[in-house]
Amino acid sequence: MNFKLTHIPKRPEKPRDKGITMVMDKGLSLRQAEDLIESAGNNIDLLKLGFGTSYVTNNLAEKIKLYEQANIRVYPGGTLFEAFVARKKFNEYRKFLDKYQLELCEVSDGSIVLEHNEKCEFIKKLGEDRTVMSEVGSKEQGILISPGKWIKMMQRELEAGSWKVIAEGRESGSVGIFRPNGAPHTLLINKIIAKVDAEKILWEAPEKKQQVWFINLFGANVNLGNIAPHDVVPLECLRLGLRGDTFFNYLPDKIVDDLQNQEGESAKIRKEQKQKLS
Repeated sequence: MNFKLTHIPKRPEKPRDKGITMVMDKGLSLRQAEDLIESAGNNIDLLKLGFGTSYVTNNLAEKIKLYEQANIRVYPGGTLFEAFVARKKFNEYRKFLDKYQLELCEVSDGSIVLEHNEKCEFIKKLGEDRTVMSEVGSKEQGILISPGKWIKMMQRELEAGSWKVIAEGRESGSVGIFRPNGAPHTLLINKIIAKVDAEKILWEAPEKKQQVWFINLFGANVNLGNIAPHDVVPLECLRLGLRGDTFFNYLPDKIVDDLQNQEGESAKIRKEQKQKLS
């Protein structure tokens, strides 16, 4: 950090197992990747080469090397895994991972119908020589999965060897764990975390209001994904209470009380907002 401030929540050092920020690269150039690393690389844990962009991205090997040299773990989006599987090319997918020395990968079934036992077998096979994340939820609006099924799938995929299970929100933030208007499915999420360790879940939350909601629920070290490159530093400020939306989350009551005495009614309102979050 550039200077010291008190009452800032502690963030684990990289490589970290919680408080993860996953960024989606939807086709950045090498220069843009370099700029991202320079401005925010220390705040990025995972870099997802979004959907099938690995197939068409120029200088793919060079880009992967750039990120990995910056201590950022790279993996291809789950849609690419599905594209190989749909074509009966799973072995070729493994060869692709080997060619680019990708030790992290994603197993998903958001676009294709994949029997769950088969999905878990893919997780086990890939987990033999690399780290696997798996995604739960559909990418299509209108497809509703019961909380019980979400929980069962997450539990079984963790048992099969997933390092983290990804709660589908897509880059639009309007499906899966979110309603079409972007609001979180509160009842669904509460039922999930009653049965599944929240630290094992990476929540796709591309919108600021969604990021704020999860930080208010879980604290600074919640795992968040599908973050746009230009939102990495703003998200870190949200985590640390350095934006208005989370400003009072970590301040002691005495400081808030002093602000109330100094600023009158407006500070009183802000204190009430902080109490609602606690």
